Order: sequence, then structure tokens, then C-alpha cells
Amino acid sequence: MAGLITIDDPDDPRLHDYTGLTDVELRRRREPAEGLFIAEGEKVIRRAGEAGYAMRSMLLSAKWVDTMRDVIDEAPAPVYVVDPALAERVTGYHVHRGALASMQRKALPTAAGLLTGARRVVVMESVNDHTNIGAIFRSAAALGMDAVLLSPDCADPLYRRSVKVSMGAVFSVPYARLDVWPAGLGEVRDAGFTLLALTPDERAEPLDAVAPHRMDRVALMLGAEGSGLTRRALAKSDTWVRIPMSHGVDSLNVGAAAAVAFYAVTAGRPPA
Repeated sequence: MAGLITIDDPDDPRLHDYTGLTDVELRRRREPAEGLFIAEGEKVIRRAGEAGYAMRSMLLSAKWVDTMRDVIDEAPAPVYVVDPALAERVTGYHVHRGALASMQRKALPTAAGLLTGARRVVVMESVNDHTNIGAIFRSAAALGMDAVLLSPDCADPLYRRSVKVSMGAVFSVPYARLDVWPAGLGEVRDAGFTLLALTPDERAEPLDAVAPHRMDRVALMLGAEGSGLTRRALAKSDTWVRIPMSHGVDSLNVGAAAAVAFYAVTAGRPPA
């Protein structure tokens, strides 16, 4: 246990990990480069620790010390106690959950390594909204998907907003990046997966008709909000699939569509 350290200077260099959390572009560059990510809130901090991520430090308001006492006692990292107003000056927003932790990233697995032991995989292309990333990971974890593969331009699953929206589910589902896109989809097919491209296009087959839950290995491809999968990605797929719509609705947002599709893919799947 490193003990509690009270800080009253917002420019204290020990708070560097927490500065400018609302500056998305800055954090996108800084966090991967410095090998860290920010966990926000008691549940997420606990889940990050349970998933094996090492803590660099923790930033707490005084009223959260008792709640986080067991984590504090076990943490080998420093725990900084600050006034809520100072936390807001450092981070750029009101930290209403009262607890932040800077966690050390792990090295990402390779796509080939993930595919070896998986049967139901999510493949995302250009999903760069952090809220959507978090929602998709939460549904993937809840509905039994085995792994996630990301195109190079997808948002960072460990960005604070993604982690928060997922309620820590980004720690539960392993993920990797496909370095070459869309050519990397060939690696997925070569591993024995059927590539199903989710699209609202009327030429696509209804998802139920394809019966993905009966397929041995399925990779469900999802595109960005609005634009969907690119033509190049669609051309690499085996089958286009759609979720039938009613009442004149043309499509669901990608987070909702993902949840529906994940259930179709995993329904009736034998227990692992």
C-alpha cells in the first residue's frame, strides 16, 4: 500500500495522467503513447483491476476514500486525494463519480491469436464514436460474443468514454486490430469464419434466414454510424445480412443493431 497523498495544487506534476480529460484529440494521442487509460467510477475501477490491469495511480475526492478503502489497501500505486473543485480544474469536467484511476495498458493480442479460440467474432470498420464502441462491447460481452476485431481507424476501446459506457465490458471481451484493411478480412476467412456484413441494403438477406447461430464460426461485420460498411468491406464479405424493419424505419443505430445481431448469432449456441 502506497498510502494517501493529499494534493492542493492543480499543476502538481503527479496529476499529469489526469490533465485535460475532455480534450479528445489530446487524449487519443497521449494515452496509447504513454501506455495508460483512465477508469472512471468505482465499478469500472474494480473491473479493471479484476481484469488484471495494473494501477498507476488513483485520484479521489475525500468522501470516496472509505468506499474505495479495500482497493486503496491493495493498490501498490499512489492514491491522490483532492478537493472536487481541484479535480475539475485538472480534468476539465465535474468528476461526479468521485473516483478516477490511471491504469497501465496491456499489449494487444494478435488477430490470429484471438481467432484461434473463437467462434463468434465482431468485426468493426471505422466505428469512431466512443459511445458506440462502448455500447457494442457491452452487448458483445452480455450476449456471448468471443472477440472483437477493429479496423485501424476505429476508436480506442480504452478511451474513458468507451470504458464508461461499456461499464467495464471492454475488459471482458478480448480485442485486436486488423493492421491491413480490408485485406485483413482474408485472415478471418482463412481461419474458418463466415463473414456476415450487416447492412440495411434491401439486397441483403434477413438475418434469421441465414441462421448464423447454426454456423460453425461467424464473423459479424459492423460499419460506422450513418455511412455503414464501405463498398470495399462489403465486397470482402461472404453474405450481406439485414435486420428486417417495420413502420417505415430504415435502420437502427449501430449500437442497437449490434445487440439484435449478436443475439441472432449466439442464440441456441451450446454452452462453452
